[in-house]
Amino acid sequence: MTAMLYLVPISLILGGIGLAAFFWTVRNDQYDDAKGNSMRVLDDEYDDHPKQ
Repeated sequence: MTAMLYLVPISLILGGIGLAAFFWTVRNDQYDDAKGNSMRVLDDEYDDHPKQ
């Protein structure tokens, strides 16, 4: 039972950090262009390796 005294606050803190990170990504527009990002993966123009 004493372990609960440590585990509950730790889990609440970690959950709060995760929630804050999620809100930070939403505020910084990380999810705005999902279609464009998926198309860039398939396009050779954005390839890191030069054509030989």
